[in-house]
Amino acid sequence: MVKVKHFIVMGFLAFFLVGFQSQALASQPESSYWYPEGLLDWSPENDPDAAFNRSTIPLATRDVHYSTNETQQDDARLVALSALNPNTSGVPSQGDREFFANTFSYWQYVDLMVYWAGSAGEGIITPPSGDVIDASHKNGVSILGNVFFPPKVYGGKDEWVDQMLAQEEDGSFPAADKLLEVAEYYGFDGWFINQETEGGTHETAQKMQDFLVYLQENKPEDMEIMWYDSMIKDGSIKWQNYLTDQNTMFFQEGNETVSDSMFLNFWWWNASQKSSYDKALELGRNPYDLYAGIDVEANGTETYVEWDNLFPNGEAPYASLGIYRPDWAFKSTDTMQDFYNREHEFWVGEAKDPSNTSENPDNWKGMAHYFNEKTAIDTLPFVTHFTTGSGEFFSIDGTVKSDKSWNNRSLQDILPTWRWITESDGESLAVDFDWEDAFYGGSSLKIFGELSKKNATHVKLYKTNLPVDKDTELSITYKTPSKKSNLKVGLSFHDAPDDFTFLDVKKKSNGKWATDEIKLKKFKGKSIAAISLYAESDAVIEDYQLNIGELKVTNKESKKDKPEKPSNFVIDDLSFKDGIYADIRLRWDANENQNGTYEIYRNLGKGKKEFLGSTPNNVFYVSQLKRDGKEDTGTIEIVWVNENHERSKKGTEASFDWPDYPAPTAGFSVSKTIAAPGEGITFFNQSSEVTESVQWTFEGASPSVSEEENPVVTYENEGTYSVKLVASNSEGEDVLVKDQYITISEDAKNITNVALNKQATASGQCAATESPAYALDGIVTGNSKWCAIGSASWMIVDLGEAYQLSEFVLKHAEAGGEPAAFNTRMYTIEVSNDLDEWVEVTKVTDNTQAVSSHSIPLTQARYVRLSIQQPTQGGDQATRMYEFEVYGF
Repeated sequence: MVKVKHFIVMGFLAFFLVGFQSQALASQPESSYWYPEGLLDWSPENDPDAAFNRSTIPLATRDVHYSTNETQQDDARLVALSALNPNTSGVPSQGDREFFANTFSYWQYVDLMVYWAGSAGEGIITPPSGDVIDASHKNGVSILGNVFFPPKVYGGKDEWVDQMLAQEEDGSFPAADKLLEVAEYYGFDGWFINQETEGGTHETAQKMQDFLVYLQENKPEDMEIMWYDSMIKDGSIKWQNYLTDQNTMFFQEGNETVSDSMFLNFWWWNASQKSSYDKALELGRNPYDLYAGIDVEANGTETYVEWDNLFPNGEAPYASLGIYRPDWAFKSTDTMQDFYNREHEFWVGEAKDPSNTSENPDNWKGMAHYFNEKTAIDTLPFVTHFTTGSGEFFSIDGTVKSDKSWNNRSLQDILPTWRWITESDGESLAVDFDWEDAFYGGSSLKIFGELSKKNATHVKLYKTNLPVDKDTELSITYKTPSKKSNLKVGLSFHDAPDDFTFLDVKKKSNGKWATDEIKLKKFKGKSIAAISLYAESDAVIEDYQLNIGELKVTNKESKKDKPEKPSNFVIDDLSFKDGIYADIRLRWDANENQNGTYEIYRNLGKGKKEFLGSTPNNVFYVSQLKRDGKEDTGTIEIVWVNENHERSKKGTEASFDWPDYPAPTAGFSVSKTIAAPGEGITFFNQSSEVTESVQWTFEGASPSVSEEENPVVTYENEGTYSVKLVASNSEGEDVLVKDQYITISEDAKNITNVALNKQATASGQCAATESPAYALDGIVTGNSKWCAIGSASWMIVDLGEAYQLSEFVLKHAEAGGEPAAFNTRMYTIEVSNDLDEWVEVTKVTDNTQAVSSHSIPLTQARYVRLSIQQPTQGGDQATRMYEFEVYGF
């Protein structure tokens, strides 16, 4: 069937529609975020995303066992307040298709992680995303959600504080009960309470204390509630920076614990934390329940810290350490390698050797200088593929099964404890992660450099506490182009953790992945304290490189527990886009008897499979699954992988029917709708993806017809001309005609941005320095933007007189240096000559770009109205428009 669509332009009253096709899809599950009323209304039963946000990995036990250098200590602890996702809203529950993600990996130095998120424009109560909980728990680190009452200058409201502190007649706090319910259901370990909204009174402070005590009385014993040093006993916001009589009521009241810990504000450079230490003892509390904060968000390793005020020379620390925004290492870089290099320096120091932190600069010796590495590797099996939690591909058993980028921190392995301790009598080999080769996942470990007898290198990797039985064995999967492995595996034991026994890796690689198994029976009864690698060669190998794809310590007996086939696999929700893309929510019964993960595949027939993802959860979301040709049925398969990394022999399948294969939908845009005679104009085919051929007809142009995707044409004579596009495939064709669409005029040479520095009014603004005038000043740097809160914001530009308009250019949040998640998603542009009658000329429903351009047929108007329907890609309600340009003459 042929469809013909006409767009007609009559004088200056033009009607023109530019935009993106709407998507009605099974929505992407997202991590939760709420305002107080939303929290109170939440339940797992009414939240379709709830199951996707649960952690299935229990909190591992861990211990220090022994120190790496002489300055490390056990008393003080470390909490990190880290923005592990770039924004509060729009966070995918199980990762997404971006390789560059904040795959934080220095868990060995962190005792407590706070999931830093929340804003007045998105939501102020944020549990950690499920993948972050999984990674944290795998490494034995407790993780807290965040309750953030913002300062009023950042949108804080008294009503949010009042709603959270509302108390029933029976003495209960419904919001506190919900916080406990959320933490228990999602599987994380408590809450960080940050009250910075001004205007409180003594009564507010008392209510807050009652709220905290109620949490203590009703929470599980191992749940942590951390308070931020902000509000004082009269209800005002006055950061104390120490534990004082002004803030103790939120920490300890007589014999009653009010909060399990307190994060002390950053400004303690003038005096030591000895007073906080003494005050805690006076209250009968452990001084190390206090975390003295440092703010590294802006300067990272260049942050000035009076370390002696916390860690006095030759004495026990006065308090624990709190680090605000160590995600600086991620935010200040734009490649994974740079991120890991910067994070390495942050946590280990400039010398990048945790055993020798004294060589680091005095002001930043790294956290390894002060804190022991803790390990959660204390039970068998232990398996690692050195997967960092993201990749540019996904390999399974050494074969790339997906070439799509991904991140999912649920899949992050326990990574090496020491980064890096390399011992050599000569020049030691280098060690790093390799994101270009992997045995499983998206990365491996690589050892590289010039190898010789003199440069033989001992690489210490893991601190462990693994029992050895008669059937315990170690296996290593590696790859090297060298003729020999030139490799030994080192083991030390807890009776002498510095003494290593080296075991030969005998199986040859020949440039392919090879697995060698080493029986450990002769060490029966011992406990492995460390695992290392040792590379040596009698002959010089100038460009030696060895990749380790898997390191595994298992008990042979445990291999008898064969992985079970998943059961009750169903497609929960399914929707289609354009007849060739499917978004699918999957669910199956969790395996309660074994730990492990599920791999999800798409079966293509004839034994071919496409890897879609992996999760330890029993739900999974498949995004934009593309139809295989014109297939009628799609089949999804899940396979169980147990903790020994063995797969079930058979998977479980579920199938769905695709809709009828669609005929195309014609669509196109143009580089400009007005041009001078002889000036080239480029047309862009934007027909639906199923289009197999196109045919253009250009009235008055040269060429007048074309079958190219994006033809360039010229017009010799002034006038107004129509354009026709026919899009065809085997199922039919669609015809789109835009009448009076192209204007050819000598006046085209006079087109400029006629909105520059013109007057504008708006529905509102976030601050005096974020009025609509800042979107018309020609500047996108220095935070020069119009900001407004709400999903129905608008601005009207008065051009001063009527102009012939041809194009609009919008520069969104990303153009100004903010995250792409804040780019405006839905908006309309209208024009008028009298502020009474408005004509819509542009409508956009799914923008993701930093800069969007919209050409329209030549239209006369004095006023332009930009209306925002969805200000960001997610739930953030703040419009951020860095520049709104209107072109005409």
